[in-house]
Amino acid sequence: MYTILDQDSQQVILQLTAESHPIFQAHFPSNPILPGFALIDIMAEIFNDTIVNIKKSKFIAHLLPNDVLICKIKTDKKKRNIKIFKNKEKISEIIYESK
Repeated sequence: MYTILDQDSQQVILQLTAESHPIFQAHFPSNPILPGFALIDIMAEIFNDTIVNIKKSKFIAHLLPNDVLICKIKTDKKKRNIKIFKNKEKISEIIYESK
């Protein structure tokens, strides 16, 4: 569903997969966008987190096939604040608590 292009403790740069991936076919077949829940799942998978509480999930713009995303991460104990940017514009913010 994605490829990690670069990663460190404060940032992950990833590229979404092509339009042919089933996730894009299932949501809106004639207008493929990444569902918000999938973005949350991607973040949890990258950090090997088990989410116990989603404090905030805000989606400002659509995530499209092949988009390159810059995810800026702040971690405080078991709480992650992730701000996601596309073309230098903030498009999403996710805050969750994990085990």
